[in-house]
Amino acid sequence: MSHLLGNKKIRVLIVDDSAVVRKVFSEKLGRDPQIEVVGTAIDPYIARDKIVELQPDVITLDVEMPRMDGITFLRKLMAHRPTPVIIVSSLTEAGGELALEALEAGAIDVMCKPGSSYSVGDMAIDLIHKVKGAACARPVKIAPSKMAKSGGTTALTKTTNKIIAIGTSTGGTEALKAVLPHLPRNSPGIMVVQHMPEKFTKSFADSLNSLCELAVKEAEDGDSVAPGKVLIAPGNFHLTLKRSGARYHAVVRQGPRVSRHRPSVDVLFDSVARVAGRNAVGLIMTGMGSDGAAGMLKMKEAGAFNIAQDESSCVVFGMPKVAIELGGIDKVAPLGSIPDALVAAVEEEPAKCR
Repeated sequence: MSHLLGNKKIRVLIVDDSAVVRKVFSEKLGRDPQIEVVGTAIDPYIARDKIVELQPDVITLDVEMPRMDGITFLRKLMAHRPTPVIIVSSLTEAGGELALEALEAGAIDVMCKPGSSYSVGDMAIDLIHKVKGAACARPVKIAPSKMAKSGGTTALTKTTNKIIAIGTSTGGTEALKAVLPHLPRNSPGIMVVQHMPEKFTKSFADSLNSLCELAVKEAEDGDSVAPGKVLIAPGNFHLTLKRSGARYHAVVRQGPRVSRHRPSVDVLFDSVARVAGRNAVGLIMTGMGSDGAAGMLKMKEAGAFNIAQDESSCVVFGMPKVAIELGGIDKVAPLGSIPDALVAAVEEEPAKCR
């Protein structure tokens, strides 16, 4: 694309779900006489159509967007229509895993969005420079098989919001009352499986809601899993996590019993391992049997940080005991210390908590 260094302007498409970012980038890039912002898109699906229509020379691409995340879109783009792409995200700090993942997927360059020490003005200068450099690049087609993730995971390496997944059974209603009201209002989205009969879970969720700063409700299919919200699995239904772009949502389905239960903790934990990976924190508390132990091991193997309630504070030390024995637990804590342990796990990188 060396011809772009002549009189022809570099055509740029900005893909970001933030209206503020789209506006600022358009203004800053548009002031350079060698650059023309030909369009913007709020998600990869709209971007796909605009790429065909507008034929951009360079694309700036966010990571966390609805419907499809930027890394997944980048992989699809490089497999079918290689185009110079600059990833611009608050998650792509220099040397970070997500930045390396973006480069491996075919990005020409990565930038971190402005933070406390990096102004929009500074960034605009860097972005203009990187756009001009990217316009000279010759991206090559990369087969999807060479970029495929292992293990069937759909998790991003890193996201802004984490997920807390909790499983409990016998004695769990009181254990949850000892944990959830002590979590701050800005806690990550929380999903809970408490073994409980059908029609009891809504009143239990309403009761917890009256005690907590967090908004607690019985989960419904399609509910967003977002900071400040707690979703309780409905009795007789499985609760799982799915990802749409970089957004998390709940799936409520009946399906067969797993580990003799519906809802099953294993079903929830399996989905969290697959969809959230290292962006999750797991908690298993008092309960009879072993439901959740195998799923918690999968979460740990996917990079999550897992906590188990200790024997002395459990009504029944069944589920936590088996999870510990299987090797899926990073920290064992008494009931009274679990809220602080959850907050610490959310705020720190998993490796630092272990």
